Amino acid sequence: MSAPSPVVELHDVSKSYAEGDAVREVLAGTNLTLNAGEFTVLLGRSGSGKSTLLNLISGIDQPTRGTVRVAGQDLGHMSEHARTLLRRERIGFIFQAFNLLPTLTVEENILLPLELTGRTGAASRDRVRELLGTVGLGNRAASFPDRLSGGEQQRVAVARALAHAPPLLLADEPTGNLDEQTGRKVLDLLEDLTRRERVCALIVTHDPGLMARAHRVLRLEAGRLIEQAVRP
Repeated sequence: MSAPSPVVELHDVSKSYAEGDAVREVLAGTNLTLNAGEFTVLLGRSGSGKSTLLNLISGIDQPTRGTVRVAGQDLGHMSEHARTLLRRERIGFIFQAFNLLPTLTVEENILLPLELTGRTGAASRDRVRELLGTVGLGNRAASFPDRLSGGEQQRVAVARALAHAPPLLLADEPTGNLDEQTGRKVLDLLEDLTRRERVCALIVTHDPGLMARAHRVLRLEAGRLIEQAVRP
């Protein structure tokens, strides 16, 4: 068997913020490698630095020191424009608030990341139809987001995040606005799709119940990233 392909690599990454005359260190000496096909859960209390870590991995923010690589590219050596293109082409995002565009139909929302990377035409529409069928919304392509339930909107957001087949998926509290039963169904779908498409998925959550789903479980405590044992 070939060795796993690293999608995310962090080497001695730290992040500090100035707060008045003081300096607050959010992350300290973080090292992490995430591979293709891994479903990783990141736990931590509010304010522990989970969103900061996502911002560093996606190139939205830059570390105070250390190196961040995504798909083999050193983000610290890239321009802001290049990092924007990397996010557009290589990363899928799922947010707690869904972030669907209200003036676009379900189909158009999912098509958007494909169009932004120059992929148009029949193949793109076939991809969208395939994903809509997979998420159980094959009959809602022409609907607008305000006609969908919260769970349906988040299923559209999952499909949109994976439409352009990114190697990396980042999800920030993807079930935070859903009831427990609906959230569980969305997570079932997210887990199935990411594993089936060999995506490297990093899921930020407060929910320790997700630990049983993960290949790996990470926890942020006092600026330190700790890996927890996963039950077989």
